[in-house]
Amino acid sequence: MLSAPSVPARTADRLPAPPTLAMVAGETSGDLLAGILLDGLTHRWPTLDSHGIGGAQMAARGFEAWWPSEKLAVRGYVEVLRHYREIVGIREQLLARLLAQKPDIFIGVDAPDFNLDLEASLKSQGVKTVHFVSPSVWAWRADRVEKIRRSVDHVLCIFPFEPALLAKHGIAATYVGHPLAGVIALQPDKQAARDKLGLASTDTVIAILPGSRQSEIAYLARRFFEAAALLHKTRPDIKFVVPAIPALLAQITQAAIDAGMLGALQIIQGQSHTVLAACDVTLIASGTATLEAALFKRPMVIAYRMNWLSWQIMKRKKLQPWVGLPNILCEDFVVPEFLQDDATADALAQALLEWVNAKTDAPEKIAAVEQRFGALHALLLRDTTKLASDAIETILLG
Repeated sequence: MLSAPSVPARTADRLPAPPTLAMVAGETSGDLLAGILLDGLTHRWPTLDSHGIGGAQMAARGFEAWWPSEKLAVRGYVEVLRHYREIVGIREQLLARLLAQKPDIFIGVDAPDFNLDLEASLKSQGVKTVHFVSPSVWAWRADRVEKIRRSVDHVLCIFPFEPALLAKHGIAATYVGHPLAGVIALQPDKQAARDKLGLASTDTVIAILPGSRQSEIAYLARRFFEAAALLHKTRPDIKFVVPAIPALLAQITQAAIDAGMLGALQIIQGQSHTVLAACDVTLIASGTATLEAALFKRPMVIAYRMNWLSWQIMKRKKLQPWVGLPNILCEDFVVPEFLQDDATADALAQALLEWVNAKTDAPEKIAAVEQRFGALHALLLRDTTKLASDAIETILLG
């Protein structure tokens, strides 16, 4: 297993006190990952000066957000075009500000379409650059490898096979484990989560997570709720719980109304981890949340829809038969995926019902999924904050 580069003893004495750090994290998942990374960095340098683009998790660690991470929460080629002028304007303003007061290091957290260009510009001006979370060149857009090589001094990888792949292209990288693997318990306490949400131990609970972006809610939420409505007709005993990002609450509520399901859904603000711990199965948008569900050892139905033109472009760049992260990492269709036109309410409802029925009719099927996801959790569990901080300290000294 690859580990972080070694750090000479007492190297912190040779670093600026404290170093200045610029970061950019896009959307909710990037904010969460960056917050975990900042835990390690602020432990090493308690008065760390950090600023850039971030969200609530980063702000809670003392990060100064010049723009909120939600500004970058756009997925899909057509969707990005609609926000292109604003996003490019933010990047240009941020670049000018960072070049005027150069940080000791820049860390781009995910958001590769925004960060790689920014990192390339900063690196060309002598700023050390790190990218946290390798772009998924093994799943999509292999042509990005050369851009990564030009843009970054080092990549912090969250999957164990990535450093060797990047090394083939001359890109320095360190496997630091997946931060979420250390946040989520190896054996989640389902009953404690249900107590917190007012759910009984005997309830059959389906968590519905239609995404963390406005475009995802627009394309998925009503369809997800329509699938829930089909189940509700035949199984009115099922409890449906929806963790909603506060900024998207109104949009999710409207989708529930449109699907005729507002009264049958328990919509709560945030608490996605509590909801995933409490559920029996989840209907979930493809993305980081699917890995979170896997770390909670929950069966799931993965779905995704986007603008038609964006889908035509994306599917041509797909390199593997799977889209959901749990399936990609297990190299198997451990859980079903329904993409674009296949993501109908009927298909989603049927797939959910199969998991619900398996709870009593085929418990071995549930156990097999839990075993696969347990092994995945163990593989991803490392001391991420220390490994990442060690690597960043070494880069600062380089």
